Amino acid sequence: MSNYFEYVASIMPQLLLGLKVTLQMTVVSLALAVVVGMASCMFSISKVKPLNWISGVYLSIIRGTPLMVQSLFIYFGLTAALDFRISIFKAAVIVLCLNAGAYLSEIFRSGIAAVNKGQMEAGRSLGLDYASTMRFIIVPQAFKNVLPALGNELITLLKETSIVTVIGLRDLTKGAMIVNANTYQAFVPFLAIAAIYLLMVMALSWLLGKMERRLRQSDIR
Repeated sequence: MSNYFEYVASIMPQLLLGLKVTLQMTVVSLALAVVVGMASCMFSISKVKPLNWISGVYLSIIRGTPLMVQSLFIYFGLTAALDFRISIFKAAVIVLCLNAGAYLSEIFRSGIAAVNKGQMEAGRSLGLDYASTMRFIIVPQAFKNVLPALGNELITLLKETSIVTVIGLRDLTKGAMIVNANTYQAFVPFLAIAAIYLLMVMALSWLLGKMERRLRQSDIR
């Protein structure tokens, strides 16, 4: 038993190093995905047809292709075609933010559609233009409506970071693979990262649930 715990302790530095990369990638990707998703949402509801077309093509490509294929295409295919190189971390962030942004676009669009149309009329009657009404009245209400879905997308994004291992990023999953290659022990390293992912998802679910309850209480008041 002591040998078992010694082995676990010996592999933890490698796993924790990968965990740090996973968390960094998740936070940066989500922040950029919110921007990309909101931009795509605004394009999709715009009255300018070319913007609708751009948003439609983007959503179709992202939702119609696997995340692993997107990772391989951007890091290996696109960089080779354009003859430039980027770091694996940057490539992973680009892939994840574009992928999550497509789904956030639909989430934001549904949130905006759920806001009472009278809110837009009220804003315009106060002298605000369309952009200002969206920024100060519609979007804040829509964001509140989609917070639960946004939380679910955060959890999904956290789990999907493991897929970018395919391009060589030394994240949590890659850390377990390296340990496996060095020690020829597969069960413990992969069990460990499964437990780490599970604990992170449970913690996020608890925090998001707490935030939702507070929002519901504020609405009642």
